[in-house]
Amino acid sequence: MLKVAVIGAGVNGVSSAIKIQEHYQNEKKIKVQVTIISDEFSPNTTGDGSAGLWGPFLLGGTDQKKVYKWSKDVHQFLEKIWLSDDAGEAGVCLVPCVRLSTEPNCAVGDFWRDIVYGAVELTSEQLEVYNKGRDSKFTAGLSFVTYTSEPIKLLPYLMKRFVRRGGVVVQQKITDLEGFVRDSPYDVIVNCTGLGSRQLLNDGQMYSVRGQVTRVKANWIYTVVLDESDDGNYIIPNTESVVLGGTHQEKDYNENICPVDKRFITDGCRRLLPGLTHAQHLFDWVGLRPGRLELRLESERRGSKLLIHNYGHGGSGVTLAWGCADDVLHLLLADKINSKL
Repeated sequence: MLKVAVIGAGVNGVSSAIKIQEHYQNEKKIKVQVTIISDEFSPNTTGDGSAGLWGPFLLGGTDQKKVYKWSKDVHQFLEKIWLSDDAGEAGVCLVPCVRLSTEPNCAVGDFWRDIVYGAVELTSEQLEVYNKGRDSKFTAGLSFVTYTSEPIKLLPYLMKRFVRRGGVVVQQKITDLEGFVRDSPYDVIVNCTGLGSRQLLNDGQMYSVRGQVTRVKANWIYTVVLDESDDGNYIIPNTESVVLGGTHQEKDYNENICPVDKRFITDGCRRLLPGLTHAQHLFDWVGLRPGRLELRLESERRGSKLLIHNYGHGGSGVTLAWGCADDVLHLLLADKINSKL
């Protein structure tokens, strides 16, 4: 039997576990036991507070071709869920989006626009709707349709799918990866510890990207609005609230609510959609995204064990999860460990 441990219960850890589990169970040639090990589970992961909008974001110098492939895989995965009876439970919604830019002659989102549905440039008349009362005018924009997949719903849905097929869940904090790999009974260990890899592996390329958001009750808002400026705001409707953002403060590890950031978020979003002035405030939230100079997805041998790293997804955890999990599976299948089973 192939024994696999996935360390980390965020969306990338759970997706990697499911990909491996379902592949071997469908093949029926090799028996597999997959275990997810983590000290925190939903609703206490970093991703649980995010809006879950599909879109590559904050990925450092990660190869654009890889990002395209991974994010396209996720878009197709979400489409499949949205067309099924599971969409409500999984928190997957199809939403119209508008991305706006103040940069002259800026082509917004060029490399992924054929993945989303109906991407078209905004006309000057359409831009004027968002430019009323603004000193810094938007000069370009893109309108399209894509998905939100709220992690607060998606993670429990995926975990239920994993457990239903016999997956094992263990609550444990791993502080010594070297010792765990050496002494554990697992043949394969998949490291999906996100920002935790900074300490666990002493990875100097890892850094936090602090994100603060405000959630409000505004059920008349159905469209995502994103200001692509470096200090821009965003408005992302979820099923039960609307997420207003946000910040992306690199190497900032403060997990407390900052009143200055809160004012920046609420004032900026109200300039984009003045009707938000009347929205009921629900709560504020801070999360530390796992930033890295480049996303790490690779394998290495540790004696008879196979260690696969899958972390550093920045602000694109949901956007890349299913695609990266597919590469995790391919790294496992390509390793000589399979020939010994």
